[in-house]
Amino acid sequence: MTDNRGALMAAEIAEQPQMLERVLSSQQGVLAPVVQRLRDYNPHTVLLVARGTSDHAALYAKYLIETRLGLPAGLVSTSAYTVYDESPHLQGVVWIAVSQSGGSPDLAQSTRAARQSGALTISLTNTESSAVQDAAEIALRLDAGEERSVAATKTYTASLLWLWLLVETWAGGDTSAADPVPRWAAESLDLPTVPEVASRYRFVDKLVTTSRGFAYPTARESALKLMETCYLSAHAFSGADLMHGPLAMIDEDRPVIAIVPEGRGGAALEPVLTSLRERGADVCVVGPSAVQGNSPISITLPSGMPEQLAPIAQIIPLQQLARLMALSRGYDPDHPRGLRKVTETH
Repeated sequence: MTDNRGALMAAEIAEQPQMLERVLSSQQGVLAPVVQRLRDYNPHTVLLVARGTSDHAALYAKYLIETRLGLPAGLVSTSAYTVYDESPHLQGVVWIAVSQSGGSPDLAQSTRAARQSGALTISLTNTESSAVQDAAEIALRLDAGEERSVAATKTYTASLLWLWLLVETWAGGDTSAADPVPRWAAESLDLPTVPEVASRYRFVDKLVTTSRGFAYPTARESALKLMETCYLSAHAFSGADLMHGPLAMIDEDRPVIAIVPEGRGGAALEPVLTSLRERGADVCVVGPSAVQGNSPISITLPSGMPEQLAPIAQIIPLQQLARLMALSRGYDPDHPRGLRKVTETH
């Protein structure tokens, strides 16, 4: 009998360059009226609501909104709207709901409540019709294609690209900066050191992921992928937060995966890497060769990627790492135990 474990995840990881190319083509003409509506609304705040993998895409958008638009942005506590049945005053607020399936009741209910409370609501989903989409005033589709593996891969990178395009168009910037993204994604597939790192960490039962700035959501998402496919204890920390206490648990028995971009985020992470190495930590640096320093363990990403766009390619070898580690442990990353493709929370 053929062993097809992980085949869906492998195929969907491999689809990402072509999918990203499709997103760049399909967004033309879609975002202009949305951005005009945003400008007419003239918000003072942006709130983002999401769960799981989409929550990390929302965190990425928070960084974009605050740095490109100069607007305060926050991640929503949906329980305020569902469990506690409150209705905050949301006039002048843009509410963005990010959900691959659009099927989670708490996201739909809170988006509906936000719209009733005066927010301009936008949904970003991968479905033609969903409860979240129906709850929002404006609906955007990821156009990532059907995703069948429980472990989300291509819908995550599609979400990142759509959110970047939305914010950059809103800021009046040049979206052609994203034209090389499909190429960077293709160059991040099948990197030769990923199987080596997977073999090195095959028997690890706990590890830490870390980064700063725009790459921090990558650390969060890679930890989630490792937890849900490999069933290990993976903790994600901002490099700054790691120094405020959790550093004490780091030693040679707890590997650290550090996502180090070119740019300010990578520079801000350097003191953290120095501290980790001084503690004898087993540090795997994920980033372009120029930022790897003397690290003996690394996954080399394409160079020259702008820090804001780099997360779209950064996550791809870490998706591969999670898949390979799961397979080496005898697990099926397409069907993690106890999980379904659509998770309904209330």
